[in-house]
Amino acid sequence: MALMKSADIKIGTKLEYFVLEDSFGEKFDSKESYGKDGMIIAVMCNHCPYSNAIWERLEKVASFAKKLDINTVAINPNIHPNYPEDSPAHMIDKINEFGLSFPYLVDFDQKVSKSIGAVCTPDIFLFDGEGALYYHGRLDDNWHDPKSVKDEDLREAVISLFGKQEAPTKQFNAQGCSIKWIDTVTG
Repeated sequence: MALMKSADIKIGTKLEYFVLEDSFGEKFDSKESYGKDGMIIAVMCNHCPYSNAIWERLEKVASFAKKLDINTVAINPNIHPNYPEDSPAHMIDKINEFGLSFPYLVDFDQKVSKSIGAVCTPDIFLFDGEGALYYHGRLDDNWHDPKSVKDEDLREAVISLFGKQEAPTKQFNAQGCSIKWIDTVTG
């Protein structure tokens, strides 16, 4: 497991349209899955301790955001034979374990994850109602200890977006496990 930090991506970058399936084979269209005021995309996986540490908190932010017409999807780009714990079948386990209220999608060819500039799991993106990147970075300031969280960066960005404020000028990189890119992972 290599610790990575998310890339710096220009605020305002447009989200490319995509269609992905969840682990049950149901298709999700990014245009149809979008909330009226935006969408959170969390690039996650099943085996990464950084992702596992934030699932419950991500679910809470997603539920809060949904009330503000901002939908959430999680995307798993780590579908690779060398990482069987990240398989779609095990994604169902995560959905059940954390009671996820949002779709957990499979990015088999990793095109969506690459198109948004994801580098690690977790890597979190908040797009506004027009599909422009509004926030990119960490969920909060303490990935491993929920009781020690002081700054809820994603939640605050959701509130700012809903309040029609400018995108946060200070955005903190996420950190987590490297994405297991198909073209660079060898068996």
